[in-house]
Amino acid sequence: MQSREDLIEMLIHKYERYIAPFMFVVGFIFDTLTLKRIDVWFDHFILIGYLLLAGIGISIVNAYEAGHLRFRPWDWVVPFMPVVVQFGFGGLFSAFVIFYTKSGVIATSWIFLLMLCVLLIGNEHFRKHYQHLTFQLSIFFVVLFSYTIFALPLITKQIGTKMFLLSGIASLGLLGLFLLLLSRITPLIKESYRSLGMSVGIIYFVFHLCYFTNIIPPIPLSLKESGVYHAVIRQDNGAYRVMFESPLWYASFRKTNSTYHWHEGESIYFFSSIFAPTQLNINIFHHWFYYDTIKNKWISKAEVSIPIIGGRDGGYRGYSFITSGKPGKWRVDVVTAENQVVGRETFTVVETDKRVELETGIE
Repeated sequence: MQSREDLIEMLIHKYERYIAPFMFVVGFIFDTLTLKRIDVWFDHFILIGYLLLAGIGISIVNAYEAGHLRFRPWDWVVPFMPVVVQFGFGGLFSAFVIFYTKSGVIATSWIFLLMLCVLLIGNEHFRKHYQHLTFQLSIFFVVLFSYTIFALPLITKQIGTKMFLLSGIASLGLLGLFLLLLSRITPLIKESYRSLGMSVGIIYFVFHLCYFTNIIPPIPLSLKESGVYHAVIRQDNGAYRVMFESPLWYASFRKTNSTYHWHEGESIYFFSSIFAPTQLNINIFHHWFYYDTIKNKWISKAEVSIPIIGGRDGGYRGYSFITSGKPGKWRVDVVTAENQVVGRETFTVVETDKRVELETGIE
């Protein structure tokens, strides 16, 4: 006769192929609808709730395995704990994909964003792995590091290399406190120190490698909009009057046309709106590049510093321009002082002597 625990495990295994995809879709939709701004503390209560849920689930599983919860109510509860841990991690990875994607440029951050997507999608198949302590704690360290990367700048009102390094130290400290708690629950933790140390060390190295090669997006900054304009005029009320060529019908996702019809002597303007959390005031840069077809590489042409004042929901607006334009392929990178790419606009300048039809807008 099957035990109650075996029966529950059998039912979970039988129906998880339906439950996991359903929870994945529901969780992602919930995060998309509820997680609005990275500096809103309600959003962080949700993320901290996911962290606590995963941590409590890990603690209960290991306490039960150590024989501390061997009485009837826990026989019913414990088989569901790997699912609870899976749900907590899934909610976190879903939120990370949303926030980091908003802050990243696919061309420079695709490796890190892909890793997050793999962990998000793969999380639905990790339930059995969540029964293994080293795997549990390795994923727990990943989510701790991913969270502190943008949580710490919100607290200190600073970003940059120093904050990233402190985020790594903070995540190690939080993991250490959690290990101290687990060591009081289960003696098995001592048997896992070697494998866990190697796993955490590799994760720590990969995060630093991604940061110093500018693969991790410059979270908590994000590009709200950008475009190339024929004129940008700041008005008395603080709004900007802009003139631009409309994008073609099949590129309606763009703000302006990717082809810029240029008259000799005309300035080329680039306008951007960058979201930064409240009280986070920094400088970002518009870095202009021209593609040299002879050398087959991008040549830096200008770099303009723009101060950003955080807190505006639509982002802080600013623009730069060059007077030495010429026909060819151009690119403007919106970057931080550490050269992390917040946004990028690529366009082609075509010389013309005809009148160009322009639209006028207000930003």
